Amino acid sequence: MAKTKPGKKDLDTYTIKGTNKIVRPGDCVLLRPSESDKLPYVARVEKLEADHRSNVKVRVRWYYRPEESLGGRRQFHGAKELFLSDHYDMQSAHTIEDKCIVHSFKNYTKLENVGVEDYFCRFEYKAANGAFTPDRVAVYCKCEMPYNPDDLMVQCEGCKDWFHPSCMGMTIDEAKMLEQFLCGECASEEDAKRSSNTFPVPEPSTEAKVEP
Repeated sequence: MAKTKPGKKDLDTYTIKGTNKIVRPGDCVLLRPSESDKLPYVARVEKLEADHRSNVKVRVRWYYRPEESLGGRRQFHGAKELFLSDHYDMQSAHTIEDKCIVHSFKNYTKLENVGVEDYFCRFEYKAANGAFTPDRVAVYCKCEMPYNPDDLMVQCEGCKDWFHPSCMGMTIDEAKMLEQFLCGECASEEDAKRSSNTFPVPEPSTEAKVEP
């Protein structure tokens, strides 16, 4: 009678092969793609487990890149933007190449330097139907596009909205030199205020005075 194979056991940690980097459930990792010319896959580790032969498997929840989604990459998507999907898989732990960090959108925009390992996520994504959560985000500028952290924007001192220099007819270099910026609408209001707060002053006569 064959012996029953011992069951699987959960692991608290896994050391990435050839490194001293330790992976734990909740960490984000880069996984080797099936084709060498593709970017690594990004996933969040949900669970680590070993079988009776000490083969380590990892349950992952995949992040999708914008170009991997049904809608494709849009103008406002950042270069390091990812969507947390509802797609789960079991993978061999040997396919883990490295660790990475997937920041919240707010924390990513506060980074002074974006490293190779830094990504951000502001949407969850349903792989089956291409739906996003949240399905609405704030829009900015007169082009009414969501914020792309890769693009320089300038803030209006009046309405506090943010604008793309190109939408305002400026180059990026010109925008960087600005000490203060007013959008077209606020600049018009400022000019109107100045006009209403001034009184016409008669110009001095240029005619020569004639003594009686």
